[in-house]
Amino acid sequence: MNRVSQVECRPGTTRVGLLTSALVLGLGFAAAFPPLGAAGAATAAAGRPATPRMLENGAPFSFADLVERVSPAVVTVTVEQQVSAQQQAFNPEDLPEPFRDFFDQFGQGEGGHQFQAPRKAVAMGSGFIIDKSGFIVTNNHVVADGHKITVKLPDGREFDAKLLGADAATDIALLKIKSDKPLPAVEFGDDHSVRVGDWVIAVGNPFGLSNSVTAGIISSINRDVGNGPYTDYLQIDAPINRGNSGGPTFDLQGQVIGMNSMIYSPSGGSVGIGFAIPASTVHEVVAQLEAHGKVARGWLGVQIQNLTPEIAQSLGAKENKGAIVASIVPGSPAAKAGFVQGDLVLAVNGKSVEDSRDLTRRVAALPAGAKAVFAVVRGSTPKTLTATIGQRKEEQVASNDGPQKNSSAPSTGEAMGLGLAAVTPEVRRSYNLDDHVNGVLVTRVDPDSDAADKGIEPGDVVMSVANRPVHTPQDIKAQIAGAQAQGRKSILILVNGSNGGQRFVALKIA
Repeated sequence: MNRVSQVECRPGTTRVGLLTSALVLGLGFAAAFPPLGAAGAATAAAGRPATPRMLENGAPFSFADLVERVSPAVVTVTVEQQVSAQQQAFNPEDLPEPFRDFFDQFGQGEGGHQFQAPRKAVAMGSGFIIDKSGFIVTNNHVVADGHKITVKLPDGREFDAKLLGADAATDIALLKIKSDKPLPAVEFGDDHSVRVGDWVIAVGNPFGLSNSVTAGIISSINRDVGNGPYTDYLQIDAPINRGNSGGPTFDLQGQVIGMNSMIYSPSGGSVGIGFAIPASTVHEVVAQLEAHGKVARGWLGVQIQNLTPEIAQSLGAKENKGAIVASIVPGSPAAKAGFVQGDLVLAVNGKSVEDSRDLTRRVAALPAGAKAVFAVVRGSTPKTLTATIGQRKEEQVASNDGPQKNSSAPSTGEAMGLGLAAVTPEVRRSYNLDDHVNGVLVTRVDPDSDAADKGIEPGDVVMSVANRPVHTPQDIKAQIAGAQAQGRKSILILVNGSNGGQRFVALKIA
């Protein structure tokens, strides 16, 4: 019986699901690993072609020679986890349809029950050997919380594995096994050279069926699936399922161009939409895990967002490229470098910035202590800011219930479909606003307005308009009048949301 961990990625029932297969039971790197695209010591079995034979139309005649060469390095990763009685409370009706009967046959009854003693859970995934000395790459979610990790090779040999390091932000983990003989290994390829339509081969252990092989094509590149800013995934249509997590995606040269990690599915099974972490990302992360056991990322200390067409128009920008600074952490490298809210970041160290994800990755790739030069536009004035990059700490999630909505708060003005009120001491108490939040309170939102479409809600606070602080509804109206006089159809406002986050929004004024 298999169980899949899933993370909600889209509205509705369609999910991006992690591919680990699980069974609940009662019981320096540069020298060690080859660079991207490097040729291996043995690229093909004796007498075997290095690439698949092709038909006259260019389609592969057979993948057999390629699979025979690379599959010995694809392993099964089994992880034992200790599950406490409290963690095992469940209601069978909450489980996906295929799994309900499995639990029902043990007489759990209605309403859900708990096992009375801790039990072991065994999760199963895939991995691949990247060095003959026994370094193995897999997904972090395959080995997370495991107290015993076992690796099984296709030839039947089993090894206890040591977790050298893992990075949850990219879902990559590095294992090490000891063998008295050199182990079969595969190489990283160059994912930057792949194109949509290229053939790929996925090898792994779906549902515990070791060394299963599927073929397909690259469906898309640079996919953002909402799983963090550090990975743009390869989308493939080679069928992958639960248990394929951590397995490799090969090109036709037999080099690893990605690591299978997730599927997009309404049912939990493969529908031909799978996602692989690019080889370049895996290669970079594994280098740090092998050297340090963790990944160190640069930190600037800003909250940023993309430059939408409307925000670009409100700023007078000619292109929709760059990232806009929504807020700055006090005492951060950005604060010390002189960044201010509303700065538009266009380049880092002379290289242009496409969007907020691009800026996040650029900064994360910089080492702590490095000097970085940022090209920004403030208002209509270009500026150059130099920051000393800090080290990003583990992210912490803060609980915030948000301000209490109170429809009886006084409204002293209206603009752009918003009811507005100055933040007086009484209003601050009524809406439970923090002392550091200053501006104009939104008391009402016209449901047919552009503000409603942009997600503005009662309880939000407008902190600035056209990058100028506002304290009264009259301040907002004055800025709107100024923008209209300049012929602009929208204006940029900075909003402190009811959840505590700050963001820029371009609202229509004409």
